[in-house]
Amino acid sequence: MLARDASGDTFPRLLLDHAKVRGDRPAIREKDLGIWQTWTWSEVAQEVQTLACGLAAQGFRRGTHLAIIGGNRPRLYWAIAAAQCLGGVPVPLYEDAVAQELAFVFQSAEIEHAIVEDQEQVDKLLEILPQCPTLRHIYFDEPRGLRHYTQPELMSFENLQVIGREFDSRNSEFFGAEIERGRPADAATLLYTSGTTGHPKGVILTHENLIAAGRTYAELEQLTADEEVLAYLPLAWIGQNIFSYAQSLVIGFCVSCPESAATVMIDMREIGPTYYFAPPRVLEALLTQVTIRMEDAGRLKRALFRYFMDVARRVGMKILDAADPVDLRDRVRYWIGDLLVYGPLRNALGMSRLKLAYTAGEAIGPDLFAFYRSIGINLKQLYGSTETSVLVCVQPNGEARPDTVGPPIKGVEIKVSEAGEILVRTPGLFQAYYKDPEATTQARSTDGWFHTGDAGYLDQDGHLKIIDRAKDVGRLRDGTLFAPKYLENKLKFFPYIKEAVAFGHERDQVCAFINIDFDAVGDWAERRNLAYSGYADLAGEPTVRQLVSECVAQVNRDLASDAQLVGSQIRRFLILHKELDPDDGEITRSRKVRRRFVAEKYAVLVSALYEGKRECYVETEVRFEDGRTGLIDATLKIDDAQVYSAEPARKAA
Repeated sequence: MLARDASGDTFPRLLLDHAKVRGDRPAIREKDLGIWQTWTWSEVAQEVQTLACGLAAQGFRRGTHLAIIGGNRPRLYWAIAAAQCLGGVPVPLYEDAVAQELAFVFQSAEIEHAIVEDQEQVDKLLEILPQCPTLRHIYFDEPRGLRHYTQPELMSFENLQVIGREFDSRNSEFFGAEIERGRPADAATLLYTSGTTGHPKGVILTHENLIAAGRTYAELEQLTADEEVLAYLPLAWIGQNIFSYAQSLVIGFCVSCPESAATVMIDMREIGPTYYFAPPRVLEALLTQVTIRMEDAGRLKRALFRYFMDVARRVGMKILDAADPVDLRDRVRYWIGDLLVYGPLRNALGMSRLKLAYTAGEAIGPDLFAFYRSIGINLKQLYGSTETSVLVCVQPNGEARPDTVGPPIKGVEIKVSEAGEILVRTPGLFQAYYKDPEATTQARSTDGWFHTGDAGYLDQDGHLKIIDRAKDVGRLRDGTLFAPKYLENKLKFFPYIKEAVAFGHERDQVCAFINIDFDAVGDWAERRNLAYSGYADLAGEPTVRQLVSECVAQVNRDLASDAQLVGSQIRRFLILHKELDPDDGEITRSRKVRRRFVAEKYAVLVSALYEGKRECYVETEVRFEDGRTGLIDATLKIDDAQVYSAEPARKAA
């Protein structure tokens, strides 16, 4: 059941409710220098009050935007709450964004105040300061490296707290009065979308939007205040805001912040979350780690793993869903597999206590989805976007399927336009795009229907099936359906492939760019005593090209069994000489491919694929971490892929 104190209509009121009802229960944890530090709900409420008063003393007022940049740290979560207590609007930004990306947002949102994690973020803001005349206050959490910085805009978090305590002592009624002024329809956050086709747009979401989303999922899954959640995804992503901030305040569960990105797996095993949220790219990375470990294991372990994974693929999902009958002998085999393989594997992944896991953000490959469910992890797909507060569809227990995202959630309406685009009406629908009324009008109709930009349909069971982004779905010249994301996801299921970009719309065949997974392929190469000096060198190795060719052939073999997609098999491919990088504009900060940008940037390679060339020289501009740019060049080999006719595939089926 939902906690009885979760009836507040704004986040500040929810926070005060928890401080009263469960003040001594843990609210948030942080691992620092290997030790977990914990703050209770009453302590968090006091920290937020101090911070809010400090910001108020510095001129922060109702309607002001507060930029928040850094990893998952308690003080940054308190900053979100403090801004909301004052009627301000937090603007979380990606910590790995380069300075010029931040400059666009600071100019767009006219940001005056920013709270950042460390010296890296301070340096970025000082770099863009001349371009952002409204930015007057930069508060930093971690003082390391900043001792000799004397810019007047800078202030440590500790000094801001001192100012806050003094302000609070002089104005004891201020904090409570500001919270009382808040309304559910007030803006609760401003999130900038990833911008796959241009500059990101600022999405305004209200307390009403986010609380409705948090409460709906909590009631649907019967979540309680006893859940444990690990907050490891970017603060700027809507999923992190819903499942680690909004839901924590709606339900009252504890959120734990890992020590660093490098220790997430270790920290996850220590915390043992009961509730987990991960985009497909994270699940792909975890599976890659598992595959690498098994390749390094002894012969007996590898044999056991393969045998019992075959059992899991055959009956694991049936047992988890308790739907179709399973033969007693298979149940016994699965039980033994759980003792020897699946249980230890879940423990290694930090998922031993997991009751529920969600995935969203982009389409997940069916093979990847089936892997997790087959080993007993209740992984379910949900569907939504920043503009809908991720409140559209979710798979019910027992009805999780790889090819759908479930039926509409209670209170949500869906219809499909004549062009095949999915339209949504939901309580989580955003208020507007910030300073962009034209884009707002294009995205949402006057009667509340939001144009998602996704192509799909409702199947006979009422489940929504997403085909691809509407603008990306196309046809080959012979009329064959071309769904690039579907093909790319099938390629990325293999641990050796990190990213892929498929081409084919209005062409006579499908071709693809591929990024190898440097860690997985590097491990594979080292076990074969294959020397290499870096990514480009490894990617160009003939044996690596053969390895990738086998993966592409397997994808084509699967496509040959699908009457709709048999004609969209990948005919030619090349392995890129560099990884697609958000700093180079090729993918977004949430790791979505900017397909058109990639096609234009590497037009010479696309042409070489379709002109039948065996190799192609390319020069590419790259941006280094310190902001400098440079050129890298390479002559890339182009390979033909093995393709299959539909006839044998149907017989095999």
